[in-house]
Amino acid sequence: MTRPLRIGLSPRILHTPPAGLGFPKKTLQYLEQTVAHWIMRRRALAFMLPAIETGGVERSHVRISDYVREIDGLVLQGGADVSPISYGETPTRPEWSGDRVRDLYEMELFWECVVQGKPVLGICRGLQLINVALGGTLYQDIATEHPHAILHVDDILYDQHRHTVLIEENSRLAKLYGENYQRLVNSIHHQAIKRLGRDSVVEAISDVDGIIEAIRMRGECYVTAFQWHPEFHGGATDLLDSGPILDDFLAAAEKQRM
Repeated sequence: MTRPLRIGLSPRILHTPPAGLGFPKKTLQYLEQTVAHWIMRRRALAFMLPAIETGGVERSHVRISDYVREIDGLVLQGGADVSPISYGETPTRPEWSGDRVRDLYEMELFWECVVQGKPVLGICRGLQLINVALGGTLYQDIATEHPHAILHVDDILYDQHRHTVLIEENSRLAKLYGENYQRLVNSIHHQAIKRLGRDSVVEAISDVDGIIEAIRMRGECYVTAFQWHPEFHGGATDLLDSGPILDDFLAAAEKQRM
């Protein structure tokens, strides 16, 4: 019997846990349950890939290439901002400083997957990280740098905040969803792609303000990413069905291990 697919999940990192959580002066690495269960619903196994630098692990003992060799695909999940330092800028506000440690680790994971031909799927921050890894830049804050944009984040509504996206004709995403190019998705981000990275194409935009909502990397390695959280769409009948996105990614993971 063929073993289940092994999908790696990059961790969120909590460098300074809040008081009362029970881990004073410790660093926590974790994943959000919904994204793991989204993968597991297709009978794939989800594995968190703990970052190395934050724990003092010897690089000679644990290598990123070894991690990637053991998985069939990688999901870069959402979380903290990408640090402006990672795309050559200075944070314009302290709260937008992001997580440079996580950036460096995820970019190394990303490129090792590309080298080994393992498919990558980016979600929210994951899209932004992939764009930066490919030499692109971000709006540090959409409302500040793109004042004519619609609201892309609502702290109270969180994943219930929604807007429509326009899927590009003749894109792979369009082939997955047919000719109804305008679809409704959730929106939980205050940063977004400003300059598109090299070797990548836009697959969907916010149809009101043109903010990039989905990208795909050119070339043989399967790399796709979405600004929305497909794992949060669940059974909502009015939102874009996340099943085709996941099935396409897992099919690529299955293909590469053959």
